Amino acid sequence: MQERAIVHMDLDSFFVSVERLRDSALVGKPVIVGGLSDRGVVAACSYETRAFGVRSAMPMRVAMRLCPDAIVLRGDMEAYGQYSDAVTSLIMERAPLVEKASIDEFYLDMTGMERFFGSFRFATDLRDRIQKETGLQISFGLSVNKTVSKVATNYVKPQGQYQVLAGQEKAFLAPMPVGKIPMIGAVTAQTLRNMGIVHVGTLSQMPLKVLERSFGKSGVMLWERANGIDLRPVVPYSEQKSLSKEITFEQDSTDVSLLKRILGSLTEQLAHDLRNLGQCTSCVAVKLRYSNFDTHTRQVTLPATASDHRLIPAVLELFEKLYDRRLLIRLIGVRFSKLLQGQEQLSLFDEGARLAPLYHALDELKNRYGEFSVVRASGLMSRHERRNRLPESK
Repeated sequence: MQERAIVHMDLDSFFVSVERLRDSALVGKPVIVGGLSDRGVVAACSYETRAFGVRSAMPMRVAMRLCPDAIVLRGDMEAYGQYSDAVTSLIMERAPLVEKASIDEFYLDMTGMERFFGSFRFATDLRDRIQKETGLQISFGLSVNKTVSKVATNYVKPQGQYQVLAGQEKAFLAPMPVGKIPMIGAVTAQTLRNMGIVHVGTLSQMPLKVLERSFGKSGVMLWERANGIDLRPVVPYSEQKSLSKEITFEQDSTDVSLLKRILGSLTEQLAHDLRNLGQCTSCVAVKLRYSNFDTHTRQVTLPATASDHRLIPAVLELFEKLYDRRLLIRLIGVRFSKLLQGQEQLSLFDEGARLAPLYHALDELKNRYGEFSVVRASGLMSRHERRNRLPESK
């Protein structure tokens, strides 16, 4: 059986790198992208801040204590999406099989290419092309599977490249801390350390039954990953299956008028995104998270649409049915799923037919001047409300 050749590519400190391309004064300085409030979290951080112990997903107040001189930016998801799309296009043009794992992370299946180009040389050339055409630094790892390639990428970041030859997977992983395995989070890593398992090599030698007893079915996967075994295929990149937006409040709220206004604004923004993509949605969901972190969602199926006047009432009706506890709310969000390519089918006598030219005109204005250049009065959000929005990142 032919050995697989799986490349993992990851843009280095992606959000920060984009901000530095837009403002060269940030180069070489400690930069954090994330929520600006006390309850905000770090979405991304430069390598200069990591030297002080700052990490992604860390509470912003902790990050600022560790690195008080850091420059904090709220971030621009629209710009990050544009740069991500540019990188995706470059990779899709060259690689035979591509999986986009996140906004800044890709898997490439280069199996069979060795006899034509050499997978490592191919990945190196692709990395150089991405850096030349976008200005973004990217690292990659190459091995026979996803797990080892991802670990290899993290091993050589930033702006590095590394190949783990077939048969060397266990030896490569063995000296590393167990937390370096992608599926092992902080809690699992601590559990393993409590069991006396600090390095991957020790984990790979543990009896399978012991791991199953401690971690259930995940124990088998832990053992496989520690032994360099990962049979998961590279799943071809496909169209987005859902769109969503959400807001976390700086102060928990029970202001129903405010909540409805924000839901209307989120729905309007998502509908605009749908129309730009040439898509419609046939399933709408509302998400609420209370101050005690209880999270509830409710959804409804409706005829495929991308029209504000249909989507906003559906969202507000879901909210009325969902918000029955009158407790303080920490987070609200809207999600569109069951996306369909194509335009909404409009009847000549339907209100949507009359509004279609208006939506087209509004979309052109928003595309030209920004998504908040024209908004519905009913969904109008203040600057303070918009500042509550957190970048949606890894």
